[in-house]
Amino acid sequence: MTERESMPYDVVIVGAGPAGLSAAIRLKQLAGEQGRELSVCVLEKGSEVGAHILSGAVIDPSGLDKLIPDWRDTDCPLAETPVTQNHHWVLTRRKKFNLPHLWTPPFLRNKGTYTCSLGNLCRWLAGRAEALGVEIFPGFAAAEILFDEQGRVKGVATGDMGVARDGTHKPDYTPGLEIHAKYTFFAEGVRGHLTKEVIRTFDLAADAQPQVYGLGIKELWDIDPAKHEPGKVVHTQGWPLTETEGSNGGGWIYHQANGQVSLGFVTWLNYSNPHLSPFHEMQRWKTHPAIADLLAGAKRVSYGARAINDGGLQSIPKLVFPGGALIGCSAGFLNVPRIKGTHGAMLSAMMAAEAAFEAIGAEREHDELTAYPTAFERSDLKKELSVVRNVVPLVKKFGDFVGSGIAGIAMWTEHLGIRWPLTMHHHPDNESLWRKDLVAPIDYPKPDGKLTFDRLSSVFLSNTNHEEDQPVHLTLRDPDIPVAYNLPMYDGPSQRYCPAGVYEFVGVEEGNPKFVINAQNCVHCKTCDIKDPLQNINWVVPEGGGGPNYPNM
Repeated sequence: MTERESMPYDVVIVGAGPAGLSAAIRLKQLAGEQGRELSVCVLEKGSEVGAHILSGAVIDPSGLDKLIPDWRDTDCPLAETPVTQNHHWVLTRRKKFNLPHLWTPPFLRNKGTYTCSLGNLCRWLAGRAEALGVEIFPGFAAAEILFDEQGRVKGVATGDMGVARDGTHKPDYTPGLEIHAKYTFFAEGVRGHLTKEVIRTFDLAADAQPQVYGLGIKELWDIDPAKHEPGKVVHTQGWPLTETEGSNGGGWIYHQANGQVSLGFVTWLNYSNPHLSPFHEMQRWKTHPAIADLLAGAKRVSYGARAINDGGLQSIPKLVFPGGALIGCSAGFLNVPRIKGTHGAMLSAMMAAEAAFEAIGAEREHDELTAYPTAFERSDLKKELSVVRNVVPLVKKFGDFVGSGIAGIAMWTEHLGIRWPLTMHHHPDNESLWRKDLVAPIDYPKPDGKLTFDRLSSVFLSNTNHEEDQPVHLTLRDPDIPVAYNLPMYDGPSQRYCPAGVYEFVGVEEGNPKFVINAQNCVHCKTCDIKDPLQNINWVVPEGGGGPNYPNM
């Protein structure tokens, strides 16, 4: 076995999203304030910072206000487009009804928020981090957690480069690099490969509800300038998911800078009909007259997909373990009814950074940063998540319209200081599917190539690329399960829940079915890792730099 080189740091951070970059910046800010040397490294599996960042996004600036108070006086891209209009549409097949703001509590409204490309915001944050001395390594995927003799986390190792699909070393083989650190932060985003391992190793979710998810599918369009209204924000609920029993979700339309509109659709992954396709639901949603009219004469310029955390407060695991912490969406700080998680990611990262800085100053390392969860318990972020903790389970239990009504009452009463005496439970998304013979197939119309599209042409717009001769990063715990169980029981749901056409069954009509994995199509959404009924698919990181490359997402 080739010996790996190692590099020591005070803190290593896995993931250059809002959380990872905020933690790095805060650590360096504190070091500068106290005149101390502190080494910080950020590993990013994407080819560049922002390459894998997919978001709408309407951003609450409270996290950035705390991290960089003067950001409005800089070239920060967030300042370009403040939200000027806020609409909530309830859709039927042909009509829309604009929900009055009086129905929604004040904290759900978008006053003081901004819409922009989260990828561009992360690129800007990366520049600020590097100016402070943070070392950022894009194209380096953290593939392994390193433990010391006491079982504490002591860092991570990047994946080997130049490994062929059969496991042999190609001529350009380069072994991974070990990054040793006093503390390791996992900021991988939703359903991170190493985050799963650290949660399992230290049983961090023992006292939490199961995390639940939605699949967000996004497209970026250049629209008719006459229809573009910078700062206009629309959220939708209702059709088309109301036509399929046991499914929930909704859409968004954000008028961003440069004449572009970000639109997308989220399908909650607790849906029960195995014939449902989140990708095709999104395409069908665009045919609603109110949305189709906006897109008339427009051009689709980008596409992507990503799972999001829907569990809320009750699904947040223990935040710390010996040697590190979970921050941002690795822990699950998304406020689902607000559809905002960036500020929570940044605020959690700053709390963890402050705890680590204090510990390193006291010459501690590899212990539990208990000051971080203590700070979260006392924070406004926890109060915010507590108010909305029952919204998702109420909608799932009572349906889209009745559940939303009850959830509205719950939020208003909590907002007024009347705490509900219970916190409702979640159920794992992979356990929700009904047998294929209990529900009717769904007839999705063929794409027209103008408003609606197929998956492969969509993946092309995501700029997804993987080195083909490398080990498949979508691994099966049991290779027989897809054909022996998932196909006869659920009609092979992976061929529909994947928004990138990664999975397919061939030879079915000939009576010789085979399961095919087109790993090169993967946009790293993690849906397969979440929704597979027997949790047979395990998503692991591919070679660094692979995956989507979202230029303006």
